[in-house]
Amino acid sequence: MSIKMENNQLVITRTFKAPRDLVFKVWSEAEHLKNWWGPQGFKIEVAEMDFRPGGSFHYNMKSPDGHEMWGKFVYYEIEAPEKIVYGNCFSDSEGNIVRAPFAESFPLEIHNTLTFNEIDGTTVITLRGGPIDVPEEELNFYLGMYESMKQGFGATFDQLAAYLERT
Repeated sequence: MSIKMENNQLVITRTFKAPRDLVFKVWSEAEHLKNWWGPQGFKIEVAEMDFRPGGSFHYNMKSPDGHEMWGKFVYYEIEAPEKIVYGNCFSDSEGNIVRAPFAESFPLEIHNTLTFNEIDGTTVITLRGGPIDVPEEELNFYLGMYESMKQGFGATFDQLAAYLERT
C-alpha cells in the first residue's frame, strides 16, 4: 500500500486480491460497507444508503466504549465499476454536516475520487482526497493530520482486505 500527500491531497493506492466488480460492490452497498468501513473496533450502523449521484451514505460509528460519531458520504459521480466521486464529512444524526468532533479546524468536507482498476484478477484502488476551497488554517490542519490519516486509512483498508477474503 502506498500513502502519500500530493498537491494537498491524501493519495492512497492499494491492491486487493479480488475482482473489480466485487470490490466496487463492497464500496456501494450498505450491507457490505457496515462490515469494514470506519475506525478499527468501531461498529457501523447505517441510517441511509442511496448510492446514486446526489444520494448519500449516512452512518453512525460507535466505539467499543460507547462513544458515537456520525458521518456521511455525498455521492457526486458514479461510473460503475470504475469510479466513485464523493464528499466525506462528519454529520449529526439527521444528516446535517457538522464540524469534526475532535477539531474545529478540520475541513467540513473532504472531496474524494476513488478509482478501481482490475489487473489480472486483482483490483487496484486509488483514493485521492482533500479539502476544496478552504481557509489556509483548515488546509494546514488537514495536512498536519497526515500521520493520523495514514494510520486510520491503513487500518480501514486492512479491514477491507480481510472482508474481501471472507466474502
